[in-house]
Amino acid sequence: MSFSSEVRKEVSGVTGGSTRRIYVRQCFLTGGTITNPTKAYHLAFNLNQADGKKLTDILTGFDLKPKTLVKGGQTVVYLKEAEEISDVLKIMDAHKSLLAYESMRVDKEVRNLLNRQVNCEAANLNKTVTAAQTQIDAINFIAQEVGLSHLSKPLQEVAKLRQQHDTANLAEIGILLSPPVGKSGVNHRLRKIVEIAEEMKRFK
Repeated sequence: MSFSSEVRKEVSGVTGGSTRRIYVRQCFLTGGTITNPTKAYHLAFNLNQADGKKLTDILTGFDLKPKTLVKGGQTVVYLKEAEEISDVLKIMDAHKSLLAYESMRVDKEVRNLLNRQVNCEAANLNKTVTAAQTQIDAINFIAQEVGLSHLSKPLQEVAKLRQQHDTANLAEIGILLSPPVGKSGVNHRLRKIVEIAEEMKRFK
């Protein structure tokens, strides 16, 4: 049984309520569908022109913002916002379907949040790896051309630690410095080393 047929079955068994709510339920029973929220948010009513206009006015009266289009001589009234679809289920008093809809919606949003976090962490990791490799390349270039002894002692110390700990982040390198230095301080020193290497390459 699809999600739409579950809603249709529940709505058909609802009695009572205001005239406007009853009309919305009747429109759904006549030509309503709801897409499974794990795939997309979409609620549509496929109606004749007169019913489409009346339904649009009623939903607007409930502070919703339905959209319409004409397709095959019929008026399609639709909503694509998750919150508004939940509101329509409330209007129709489709409580069981509302609970099922919200449960699927929450599952989808949790999965999307986890995916965004994973993608963000992956992007940050790639950025860190790329920055670390740029720093190591600069340090190795300076070491080969003139030796690290030509750097100031603070830069020498951070350069040697970066060579020894090529996968360490800035905070980890900062802890190993004596005395320890914060992330911004480590980043400043490594940036300076990269700038020195780039300057040397320009005049090589």
